[in-house]
Amino acid sequence: MAFNSWFSRLMRASSSSRAALDGFRGPARSRGRHPCPARRALAATAAGPGGSGSGSDDRRFWLWSSALVPLAVAASAGSLALRSSPDPSLCGAPDLDAGGIKVGGKGSTAYLVKGSHKEVPQELIDELVAVCGENVTTEYEERFFHGKPQNSFHKAVNIPDVVVFPRCEEEVSKIVKSCNEHKVPIVPYGGATSIEGHTLSPNGGVCIDMTLMKRVKVLHVEDMDVVVEPGIGWMELNEYLEPYGLFFPLDPGPGATIGGMCATRCSGSLAVRYGTMRDNVISLKVVLANGDVVKTASRARKSAAGYDLTRLIIGSEGTLGVITEVTLRLQKLPQHSVVAMCNFRSVKDAADVAIATMHSGIQVSRVELLDEVQIKAVNLANGKNLPELPTLMFEFIGTEAYSLEQTNIVQKIVSEHNGSDFVFAKDPEAKKELWKIRKEALWACFTMEPTFEAMITDVCVPLSHLAELISRSKQELDASQLTCTVVAHAGDGNFHTVVLFDPSENDQRQEAERLNHLMVHTALSMEGTCTGEHGVGTGKMKYLEEELGMEALRTMKKIKQAVDPNNIMNPGKLIPPHVCF
Repeated sequence: MAFNSWFSRLMRASSSSRAALDGFRGPARSRGRHPCPARRALAATAAGPGGSGSGSDDRRFWLWSSALVPLAVAASAGSLALRSSPDPSLCGAPDLDAGGIKVGGKGSTAYLVKGSHKEVPQELIDELVAVCGENVTTEYEERFFHGKPQNSFHKAVNIPDVVVFPRCEEEVSKIVKSCNEHKVPIVPYGGATSIEGHTLSPNGGVCIDMTLMKRVKVLHVEDMDVVVEPGIGWMELNEYLEPYGLFFPLDPGPGATIGGMCATRCSGSLAVRYGTMRDNVISLKVVLANGDVVKTASRARKSAAGYDLTRLIIGSEGTLGVITEVTLRLQKLPQHSVVAMCNFRSVKDAADVAIATMHSGIQVSRVELLDEVQIKAVNLANGKNLPELPTLMFEFIGTEAYSLEQTNIVQKIVSEHNGSDFVFAKDPEAKKELWKIRKEALWACFTMEPTFEAMITDVCVPLSHLAELISRSKQELDASQLTCTVVAHAGDGNFHTVVLFDPSENDQRQEAERLNHLMVHTALSMEGTCTGEHGVGTGKMKYLEEELGMEALRTMKKIKQAVDPNNIMNPGKLIPPHVCF
């Protein structure tokens, strides 16, 4: 029933509906307070460093366009073709930056995300309390915490008006249905580790914190899959799975939850061997904007039945629905592993070795590159004395003999590309200590500039272009007055730059933006992407037209309008505001 309703709206939107997407919020106001016992759980599970989740607020236009839909349908019988309209009400929010460019749209340099805000009716708050009981709060401290990302320089003019902590899928469905009836926006919220503004609430509204939904529902050891709720973290899940000899192979930042990882289509250092989130999710259950619950697929490892709704939701960043259940593909814990590290005179030499390793046919599980500035940060943060040179880190898995064979082959490749100081570890504690260097890279950067903010790039290119992209980027980064480090998932062409800047100095912010733009446009010129794993949120929208083209963006917007006609699902994210149809 839910799918039929979803599909019929999609068909109507494709052929006739051009209704505007509403924005719904006005100045933030503090309301009556409801006690929130969930805050203790929040502090324990969500305070870590992602998880997720604007149109015109002209209500008269919405009513007019809604009335027009039946006329358009009737006229279609007479072969009436609706042409695209440049009417700005069919586009996104009209907020402009200082240059007269729509905030978040093509060419925007604004980092403050604007949005329209209107009063949340008391009737809705009462309905939410009836559903969630004490797990509803309007306290300013809680709303502020949920409205200001902990690890992102992106900010919004508004914060959520209400925060709810559902405990089950039924509660999520009722929450979303009530918000849809009142046309109040919602923002799904997980581990709060995302860095592109995914969990901002530019239009206020209701923040749905999923961290109380963290159960492992069913583990199928023989089938090597597990069914979980979205609030469980990947690290917690792997602790649960370890006694069964299984693990979930994606490893983004510490604190990330499975729901947010699905929403942003994340990956991590193991993606070179096991793929990204889209490759490791078998099925989802999703609450749509009208409260319907959709199951996207069966538990079979492969299926050719219908549209691939699972992949549609993965990476949709909360704009199409709220994920309430995830079925994940698991892997056997490797029998043996070896971690190796080596140094190079230049990042190009290091990148060339990463490419040569992949070409050799060796199935490495990790290939990570850190430049000399990043190694300096690691030394400062951890009291180490590592050579401050571009460094590659590898992990090889399999039987003991196979892991050592791979290690020896890569050691030979390293020696042929000006590599030095090749060391490797087999002891569990020694391996853990080596990988700590990589997993804590971001936090190490802040030891160099403790009061600064970080702008983190996420470009990805075809593997053959990686060395050139990093070399060209490093020339600009080294010439800049800002402190910049490079960390790359070198085995799949994805690299990050951490650009540290003083947020109180506008010229430093502009320089950080310049470097970011330079790397993104260079990557796009090499048939790459502006985001390999962090997602779009509000920060990357401005690059999507150049990367995907306007027709692809219009198609996305039509899908969004069909599934979420009132535009309540994480509005102002993913789809640029200048996209019209």
